[in-house]
Amino acid sequence: MEETMSMRSHGDGTATLSERERRPAAWAQDAAAVIMRRCDELAAFSDMPSGIERLYLSPEMSRAYELTAGWMREAGMDVHVDPAGNLVGRVEGREPGLPALILGSHLDSVPDAGRYDGILGVVSSVAVVRSLVREGMSGRLPFALEVVAFGDEEGARFGATLLGSYALAGGWKDEWLDLRDAAGTSMRQAFLDFGLDPDRVGEAALDRSQAVGYLELHIEQGPILEQRDRALSSVSSIAAASRYMVTIEGESRHIATPYDLRRDALTAAAEMIQAVDSISREAGTRANVGEISAEPGGVNVIAGRTVFSLDVRAGTDSDRDEVFDAIWRAFDGIAERRRVMVSHRLIHTADAVVCDADLRACIEEGVEQAEGKPAFGLVSFPGHDGMAVAELLPIAMLYVRCRGGISHSPDEAVREADVAYGVDAFHRAVLSVAKRMTVAEPRVVSSTE
Repeated sequence: MEETMSMRSHGDGTATLSERERRPAAWAQDAAAVIMRRCDELAAFSDMPSGIERLYLSPEMSRAYELTAGWMREAGMDVHVDPAGNLVGRVEGREPGLPALILGSHLDSVPDAGRYDGILGVVSSVAVVRSLVREGMSGRLPFALEVVAFGDEEGARFGATLLGSYALAGGWKDEWLDLRDAAGTSMRQAFLDFGLDPDRVGEAALDRSQAVGYLELHIEQGPILEQRDRALSSVSSIAAASRYMVTIEGESRHIATPYDLRRDALTAAAEMIQAVDSISREAGTRANVGEISAEPGGVNVIAGRTVFSLDVRAGTDSDRDEVFDAIWRAFDGIAERRRVMVSHRLIHTADAVVCDADLRACIEEGVEQAEGKPAFGLVSFPGHDGMAVAELLPIAMLYVRCRGGISHSPDEAVREADVAYGVDAFHRAVLSVAKRMTVAEPRVVSSTE
């Protein structure tokens, strides 16, 4: 199930809000224009000569941090880079040293990226804090506010993903320091080049008592909001995901070989990929084969070995696992019929993360107040920093519509009006968390605990 509705009942027993179009708050409209400009400014910091690529611990990331840190300070925050290479801004609540409500997303990108994935969430969070400080509200909150710009979510440089958020949540693995990028630079050396001590990365971890929860604003990276003609939704859960490398071993022969004697690894792979597509479609999950190679690679030589990647995502762990069971059965049948051998190696797995009910309710209150329409939730098939943070803190997410559902592409786009709705809703969500905490001190009561 991709979508869940959450409409608040009114006095007449209906579950609807005003059907009229509600404009975002005036401050949010002004903030949205600034946010769009700032996303453009950050897009200029790229490892690519053309296009956007901003990698973990790179000189371009350092320049992006310098600019973003200036915005954080202008908003009233104290700023530092933590031992894991995340940029952190903080403003105190009604008294110094309170646990923080963390607002965040990431500033790194995939190669040839868009300018809003992750970045929109960071810049919008800064805008929310700025508004709360200028309204005099931040000093009355029962928590501090922190904006965390994670240095690595995508894993584009070293292959391991969610490095910044795992470090914050206490899930850092020291063996990651030995990973190397495409140029052969180890992560350990990259930390040193960035001015950080690789042996102190673990010090980025927060204690549970230091934070009350985590909220993230992010583009949807999917088409549902556009199809529903809505600007915003909450996220009900972040999908379970597993990735494998699949290897088919056949026999290399000349093209002249009759079909009944062939053990063609590539045509077997093609049939398996088609099976993946059919099985995933029927189950309502998401699957992708993004990499494939064939050996020996001669134009007139039947492939003796083929390797392809397989990524499957589902709203629940059980749905994901059932789809893989069906895929492996189909692969075995195809391999037997085509007289090839098939094997698969797990390279990544993450269980589904259900967003905290209380924090999600705060996000949905913000959506309803900002848009004037009933809130609903979507399953997030893309992974997010919240998956790692959820190992320590309750999390919730706000989705903002993106054009065509396109992401990880230069064609990634958002509407300024939707950004205004989003920053308005996010601001209201923070105040909703504060209101709930005032009733239930000393911190948010999490349904995940």
